[in-house]
Amino acid sequence: MDLKQLRYFIALAEELQVTAAAQKLHMSQPPLSQQLKLMEAELGVPLFNRNGRSLELTASGKTLYEHALTITRLMEEAKAEIQESGQGLRGKLSIGINTLSDERLPEALSAFRRLYPNVTFKIQQNETNLLTKMIKEHTLDLAIVRLPIALDEFVYVNLGAEPLYFVTCEERIGGDGEKEQITYDQIAQYPLVLPSTEGLGLYHLLLDQFHARGLSPAIVGECSDIGMLMELVSSGFGSTILPRTSLQRNRGHQLQAYRIEGPHASSSSAMIWLKQHYLSKAAQKLIELVEQHTKSADP
Repeated sequence: MDLKQLRYFIALAEELQVTAAAQKLHMSQPPLSQQLKLMEAELGVPLFNRNGRSLELTASGKTLYEHALTITRLMEEAKAEIQESGQGLRGKLSIGINTLSDERLPEALSAFRRLYPNVTFKIQQNETNLLTKMIKEHTLDLAIVRLPIALDEFVYVNLGAEPLYFVTCEERIGGDGEKEQITYDQIAQYPLVLPSTEGLGLYHLLLDQFHARGLSPAIVGECSDIGMLMELVSSGFGSTILPRTSLQRNRGHQLQAYRIEGPHASSSSAMIWLKQHYLSKAAQKLIELVEQHTKSADP
């Protein structure tokens, strides 16, 4: 069984239909069906159960699929590493960003682009739990996530912390808006829509801060889409808590913002990638650049 056959098999396992897999591979159906028969004959076991035109992986097929993904990924990584050793920096970087995105990435990417114009980017936005899953599945090279999360499986660069703000459509509590501070005790009196998924990242951090003070906040909802979250707050649905970056990027609403008091009234973010996994030269260079930007931004 060769690498080409494994790629054929992966397409079949993902499409679960010979016609669709053939279209994905840009080949005709009969040769693909023939390759499947040859693989099953070589292995001596059926890889799929047939149900009309549909396919269903057998237990043996599921095992081969897992190995096929690993083998083809390792071959692609080896090819990329060999090519990079003799060529200028090039390729595509897949980067994930949290819905509470970090303000330093656009600046770092612009600087990187000037240095390495042959590298292109695919940037996806999602919640932290999905970004970590995509890193583990090798769909993403790097991701910027909000802490705290479990980092045992990742290498990371801490991007530092930024202050948290209480955001509401209520009339001013008093003072000069963002220059005035508010406590968690005061915030607990408002219905809240939290900007994260339960149990992860910022959501977990905020609940910890309330519970540490013996407070039980009135959480009326969660929303990881920051644009929608700001609309909800503007409509009076509830108030929220946001890092400074998110607040600054969504100023098109008539809202009041107050910095939260206390030593733990901040949110940290990190750039992560998978441990014991080949990282392209382009990814390594971007990490170095982000680290430089982070250090230069430190007071």
